[in-house]
Amino acid sequence: MYEGEEIVWWSERTGHGHYYRYDKNGNLKNAITSGGWTAGKVVKIDTARQTLYFEAYGQEKEGFPYFARLHKVRLDGKGGVKLLTPEQATHKVHFLTGGRYFVDNYSRADMAPRSVLRNTDGKVVLELASPDLSRLYETGWKMPEMFTVKAADNVTDLYGYMWKPADFDSTRQYPIISYVYPGPQTEAIPLEFSVVTGFNNAALAQVGFIVVTFGHRGGSPLRDRWYHTYGYGNLRDYPLEDDKYGIEQLADRYSFIDGSRVGIFGHSGGGFMSTAAICTYPDFYRAAVSSAGNHDNNIYNIWWGETHHGIKEKVVAEKRKVKNPVTGKDSTVTIEKVEFEKPNIPTNIELAERLKGHLLLVAGDADDNVHPANTFRMVDALIKAGKDFDLVILPGQGHKYHGKALDFFRRKMWFHFGKYLLDDYSSERFKEIDAYMRLE
Repeated sequence: MYEGEEIVWWSERTGHGHYYRYDKNGNLKNAITSGGWTAGKVVKIDTARQTLYFEAYGQEKEGFPYFARLHKVRLDGKGGVKLLTPEQATHKVHFLTGGRYFVDNYSRADMAPRSVLRNTDGKVVLELASPDLSRLYETGWKMPEMFTVKAADNVTDLYGYMWKPADFDSTRQYPIISYVYPGPQTEAIPLEFSVVTGFNNAALAQVGFIVVTFGHRGGSPLRDRWYHTYGYGNLRDYPLEDDKYGIEQLADRYSFIDGSRVGIFGHSGGGFMSTAAICTYPDFYRAAVSSAGNHDNNIYNIWWGETHHGIKEKVVAEKRKVKNPVTGKDSTVTIEKVEFEKPNIPTNIELAERLKGHLLLVAGDADDNVHPANTFRMVDALIKAGKDFDLVILPGQGHKYHGKALDFFRRKMWFHFGKYLLDDYSSERFKEIDAYMRLE
């Protein structure tokens, strides 16, 4: 972006995204921000006061590194960065005309929304609004709970949320289901409050499960370059060992989790990941729901695969005989040409013969993002491998499901996981869900 005779530029050159100031000729004047955290979206530039207001992630070691919080800093970088919205939550701010105050709306998955008015030093000058959730709690609804586990390297912290049934009993054991999305543009972790937090997590938990979602190496770009690009060169396997290891840690930590009854589900990249998981670790995951998965990245968007999955460039030297146009004599010359090579990572299709558990494949036949041919190729491979599985095609549905088709998909998922993970599948609770599934 241009500000008068200067340029403010974002770069990940140190491994963390930060802002730098250049003059109009492209010469670096100074680093505006620095440190082991990520500078995010520019919110406002006050040219009169030479001050940059911006979102940032993970500046404090404690807490989730994914919450957007407002900061300010001088464009010359002097005086350091000041945090204006200290609450561990996702902050959405709007500056008022004049720039002396801003409205701060903030929340997180386990924190009710709050709206306040702050001045440019971050001081709260007026409480604006916050909801009364008492009627919601009367229904038995529960906030999800934060947790942290280690990645498979036993070093990297992974952050997530857990949902429990409304009638949760700590003396019981519940199956655990992981909602996944492999990234690398984002992770499945909800960052703001919602009564239905997560894709289907809050509702799915009520069937009788512990439902979790947490990050993994290679997932989010909000942390640092190393975390974000961990999966470069292997867009299939990198999140799987972290998901499995994270679930094992939770099962060891909480006696109410039954680590022998594990499910996994996801949509799009999450559909790709859930199928890969149940085929890669067939003795760990008992059931999976795979929706709109890009099971064969050879037929998915080439630019996306080459950017995130990786591509190798190599120069090949080739000798050729050529005739000299002046002397008429033959001579040998070396010609260099560039060849490109994709990582040799098997597709989900090539893993089909490893399936042991219970897989439900779902796709919309009008999906113009992940073509349904991805699912059909997976189906063909499973049939040829002699595997039993379930398949649902949603007519007229694109990459996002809507209306009755979405309702059907959600109920079908409850039914699938209930059938294969619940010991009390014949209980009255599930009979009611079964009746709802069949629209009786």
